[in-house]
Amino acid sequence: MDFVLKEEHGFSYIDEGEGEVLLLLHGLMGSLSNWDGVVEEFKSRYRVLIPILPIYDMPLLTTGVKSLSKFVHKFIKFKQLSNITLLGNSLGGHVALIYVLAHPENVKAMVLTGSSGLYENAFGGSFPRRESIDFVREKVQFTFYDPAVATDELVNDVYKLINDRHSVVRLLAMAKSAIRHNMKKDLHKMHLPVSLIWGRNDKITPPEVAVEFSELLPDAELHWIDKCGHAPMMEHPEEFNKLLNAFLEKLKV
Repeated sequence: MDFVLKEEHGFSYIDEGEGEVLLLLHGLMGSLSNWDGVVEEFKSRYRVLIPILPIYDMPLLTTGVKSLSKFVHKFIKFKQLSNITLLGNSLGGHVALIYVLAHPENVKAMVLTGSSGLYENAFGGSFPRRESIDFVREKVQFTFYDPAVATDELVNDVYKLINDRHSVVRLLAMAKSAIRHNMKKDLHKMHLPVSLIWGRNDKITPPEVAVEFSELLPDAELHWIDKCGHAPMMEHPEEFNKLLNAFLEKLKV
């Protein structure tokens, strides 16, 4: 990623472009670079912001999805943002849902891709075994339809993360928090436009999760990307951006 990382007021974030705000939220083991293709495509027409979520920096007792939502609220207040379109992948989608429930007045629309909040098959059904990089590679590949997307760099980043005791304890606490905090009974309260952009071959939040989201959210549209896993904006950036652009254009009408 060639974008400038800004550090101020306890926040680390990317802020590119001008115009209506797209606020992007990454997943549990995701990073800002997951959204490279979206920033590159939309920064000429929108103001695109991505805060680093402090998943590994919270006190263990407060590590959870609600705390991340409060962090996002503080960031939005600090940057004085309004009329936001929130985009969330995986855990980031879950955080977006909790935020919209608490602060609907700040959000114009929402885009969810591989979002947790109803069901997720974290770590492919098992916790990480820290001693084996081959095991880590297998679990990172599980995220995608095409295992080649799980580059050595990506695998090594995850391997380092789960070999750090401080980080792995918080990672597991956050994953458990996301599983406990089911949004099923709250989705009917969210009346904003929502675009669900889902990998047809997502094994972490499978297609039936996307269908359930589309049935429970009052104003949702569902789009599939074939031969695609849990992170469509990484695996099929052009197709993802095309669907995202169509949704954003529709909001202008």
